[in-house]
Amino acid sequence: MLRTPLWLRQGAFALLCLGALGLEPAQAQRQATNERPTDFLSADFHKGRRELLRQQMPAGSVAVLFASPVRNRANDVSYIYHQHPDLYYLTGYTEPDAVLVLFKEPQNLGGQAGITEALYVQPRNAGREMWTGRRLGKDGAKQQLGLQYTADNTEFAAAPITWSNFGQVLMLTMPADAANDPRNPADLHDLVASFRQKANLPADFNPAVGEAHKMIQRYGTANATELRPYLTNLASAQPQLATDAYVQAYLKAESDADRQKVVTSRPVSRFDATTLDELLSQMREVKTPEELKLLRQAVRISAVGQQEVMKATKPDMGEMEIQGLHEYVYKKYGAEFEGYPSIVGAGNNACVLHYETNDKPRIGNELLLMDCGAEYHGYTADVTRTIPPSGKFSPAQREIYELVLAAQEASFKECKPGAEFQAPHKAAQAVITEGLKRLGIIKTDAEVRRYFPHGTSHYLGLDVHDRGTYGPLRAGNVITVEPGIYIPEGSPCDKKWWNIGVRIEDDILITPSGYDNLSKEAPRTVADIEAMMAKSSALDDFKLPNLKN
Repeated sequence: MLRTPLWLRQGAFALLCLGALGLEPAQAQRQATNERPTDFLSADFHKGRRELLRQQMPAGSVAVLFASPVRNRANDVSYIYHQHPDLYYLTGYTEPDAVLVLFKEPQNLGGQAGITEALYVQPRNAGREMWTGRRLGKDGAKQQLGLQYTADNTEFAAAPITWSNFGQVLMLTMPADAANDPRNPADLHDLVASFRQKANLPADFNPAVGEAHKMIQRYGTANATELRPYLTNLASAQPQLATDAYVQAYLKAESDADRQKVVTSRPVSRFDATTLDELLSQMREVKTPEELKLLRQAVRISAVGQQEVMKATKPDMGEMEIQGLHEYVYKKYGAEFEGYPSIVGAGNNACVLHYETNDKPRIGNELLLMDCGAEYHGYTADVTRTIPPSGKFSPAQREIYELVLAAQEASFKECKPGAEFQAPHKAAQAVITEGLKRLGIIKTDAEVRRYFPHGTSHYLGLDVHDRGTYGPLRAGNVITVEPGIYIPEGSPCDKKWWNIGVRIEDDILITPSGYDNLSKEAPRTVADIEAMMAKSSALDDFKLPNLKN
């Protein structure tokens, strides 16, 4: 990559010559031109999401959402910018230093009447755009994204929004780690600071307090036996909860009647960091047809990646090389990113749940776990397959693999509308518990957590662990089903099981009548995996020069 010239990075000379352009490290912004894919979510989609959210906001309220921070990787190099998923969901805007304001009732803003939405964006700047890519600017945001009112972010501090007029100010947890660039008067740090000052947000405002208050409101009487110890543990780690009068009054209440009195005496605050979170979780957990189109593409790309890597994998390959093959397939099919750091672990590395180092130089004949997902236009897949690099499972590997496969099949049967979210996990855990006991790996049910320590499902979408309520499954939910067994070296069982880690993960759409396995193109059964690995690969004849001296 081109490095910003020294004379642009150093002090007074740069300020004198370029009028304090304040060039920051390249952020790989998408070009605001027609030379890009045409299957992104439409402006109408994002407009519909904004309007649906606004309809559900309380009367007299205003909502404010900030962009994600630019994050430094090293020295003057930033990580590729990734927009806050909620802001992207509501606007389609992919650039930093932005803030979206939604009004429940129409407002007068900037001389315009009837305004219900305002997006403040980074202004056009020819000098910066030469290095970091073209910006939409306020006119581009209005034309291409269809926002009702747009303005430069430099106008946000003086925006004619009288925050005190609103009965409720809805927000998400605001970024606390945004760097303050003295050359940029409207970076994210300054936008947040302006909001705090103009809205008169208390300096000690803590979203965790509001969340605790809401939990007391919702569960304070019917679920006191579970809520009280939970809040006690939470308060031990959160000083503000330990001193909050409402939380402490609830914890000190001795009877249901006393607790009910506390529940009904919740203190009122204009600032609300829980309602917006809940509304967005409800919206994002049910995918629209437009979203499902992108999710299906992300999952299919990832499933084909698993197929191609199965055909190409050999025992003398390294974990990083195999990671590269997955990610090459993603790029080949137009997926911009990985949805999360690829997990490619052989042998004992497969027993590390979020193993990301991927630096074992030779995988050998130990089982290889590959948890990889393409991100296509913001939506991410999450597909895991476990394969034998030799092309054939050993007897011990096969027994563990087929136990996990049986657990996954049991989970699939629970994937239907109305089932509790934990139903797939409970089904998988029951199968794995009985199977491990049968194999002599554990003796009691409680021991299963040693070898199956994680849940089986999470929502999938703009985030790999996507927003959702975790209530009963609904048509339009996309969830993972990913049971696993991990037996690291040194485990208290027969050594023949050591260094076996197996996870099988598929991406499941809940339909009105059941489910659809979106990742079914990736082989799952022992027979199908071994058959796929026996096929020739397009990469078999791809040879690079030997760099060793």
